Parts: sequence; C-alpha cells; structure tokens
Amino acid sequence: MTILAYRFSAFGDVAMLAPVFREFLEQNPEVKIIIVSRENFSDLFSDIENVDFVGVDLDQYKGFFGMRKLANQLIAKYQPTHIADFHDVIRTKILNKIFKSKGYSVFKIDKDKEEKAVLTDVWNLDKKQLKRTVERYADVFRSMGLNLELSHLLRPKSAQKAGIGIAPFAQHFGKMLPLEKSFELAQKLSENHALYFFGGGESEVEILKDWEELIPNSQSVAGKLSLKAELELISELKLMISMDSANMHLASLMGTRCVSIWGSTHPFAGFLGYGQKLEDVVQVKDLTCRPCSVFGDKECYRGDWACLHEIRIQEILEKVEKALS
Repeated sequence: MTILAYRFSAFGDVAMLAPVFREFLEQNPEVKIIIVSRENFSDLFSDIENVDFVGVDLDQYKGFFGMRKLANQLIAKYQPTHIADFHDVIRTKILNKIFKSKGYSVFKIDKDKEEKAVLTDVWNLDKKQLKRTVERYADVFRSMGLNLELSHLLRPKSAQKAGIGIAPFAQHFGKMLPLEKSFELAQKLSENHALYFFGGGESEVEILKDWEELIPNSQSVAGKLSLKAELELISELKLMISMDSANMHLASLMGTRCVSIWGSTHPFAGFLGYGQKLEDVVQVKDLTCRPCSVFGDKECYRGDWACLHEIRIQEILEKVEKALS
C-alpha cells in the first residue's frame, strides 16, 4: 500500500504531520507514504522510515493545468494506491478532482471550519476544546480503514540536554509577545541558564544579533544554521520557549518540552504542539474575547492587545522553572 499525501501550507502545520506519520508507520509497517510539500521542508521527515519526501516549487505548477501536470508526474513515478489530502485548500481540491477522475480514492482532512468560527466568535462565552489537529491528521488514515492510536507523548531525540531556546517571533502579530517583554525574559533567564535565540527573516536575525551582544550567556543561531542543524540543536535543549509558532512544533518533533505563549490564539483550536502539556501554556485566561483568531492574523477586537500585554514575565519564569525541576 502506497499513500500519496500532500500538505503545502505553513512550516508549523507541515511539522505537525511528522510525529503522526512516525506513529502511523510504526503501527502499519506495510504502508509507504509519499509526502509532497514545499522543497525546504524535507528535513522534517528525513528520519522516518517508509517516508519519501517530494519537494515541489509550486510556481512551476500553477492553475488547473499545473496541478494536472504534477498529478501525472506523481502517478508515473510513485504509482500510489491511495491519496491523502492533509490540507484541503483550492490547490489540493483541484488535485483531488484530478486524482478522482483517474479512479483514485481520495481521503481528506476535516478542518471543521464552522466549529472554529464559533470558537473565535468574540461573543461566544462558552469556549470548548476542539479536536487537535494531529487527531484530524490521524482521522485521514482512519478513514482508509487503517488503525492508528496516537500516544501524544514526546520522544526525546537526545539524552544530553543543556540550555534553553527562545523563539520570540511569530508569523502574525496576534501570536507574538511584545519584544520588550521577551527581551526582559531573556535577561532574567540568562542569569542562570545558557540561552539560544531562534529566528528567521533578515530583521529577526538583526534583532537577535543585538540581543546576543546585550545579554550575557546567550547566543543567536538565527540565520546561521541549516534546518537539519537547527533541529539537532533543539533536540539537545532542556527546554524551548516559543510563541504559538513553528518552533513549538519543531520542539515537539525533537522531543523537547516547550513552554508556549499564546495571545489572540488558543490551544482550544487544536494547534498545541504534539506531546506538549497544557500546564506549560502561558496565556491570559480571563479574557472572554479569546481566542478571536485561529491563526493570529486578525486585528484586536478591543484595540489594546490585552491578550499579549497582560502576560506577566514572572508567570513565564515560574512555568520555566517548574518544567526544568
């Protein structure tokens, strides 16, 4: 049995697939998965047996004819028996129709957008935990008639642990602790711990370079490491501190515990890192408008971003020390 799977979205969403694939293939060793995603995500799956990664440049496969070209190439090379859509967006809907027209059975994720719309309605005062995204991924395999029970446990990749990682950035403003608070947090932690700063874009690299110079016992690795080397470093950390962002999911992938910080988003939407604990979540709990967004990409309903500005540094420090004890 060969499953052709695809997810082309954000880094963190794709990273969440990897632990699900690992446990699925351990429980179904006769299956092979071909995962199609963005070219630079290959290291997320490199150590999982029976997974072949296919990196694509989506600019080369635009529109219906581009998707048809991609589908034909994948069929010719891999001859899949089942198709799994872990994304369910316009691009993959086109792929699904093409595969169905060729006689394939297509199984896709149920994102349950209606439930998420209710959850993020600021007038909804009855907020409830939705199904975790990793379980939605698992449901795709289950819908094929295959067994999968997720452990929801971290699997440490390294026995040697040292230092704390801090990833102060996120793709959207609604997910990011004000930088002055993150800087203060790093200053206090550096008194007792070696720190590693993680970031991506050019501006982030420059900011973290300045932090490295200003904060003793710290080192910025932003822009210096390949993804493979970054994952290896994360695996060797005692703890990661991250926003609701990709670095939380990279910590999960490497079996490293993560204290995660949440603003306009909320673990109720199902995106807590695989194997991470709710007790390690830092959030303002008494704001009835939270969550107002699944992805943190909406403007603040109140206009004051209280969900981020009211987070106390002392609470984060307490969570860190508890996690390390």
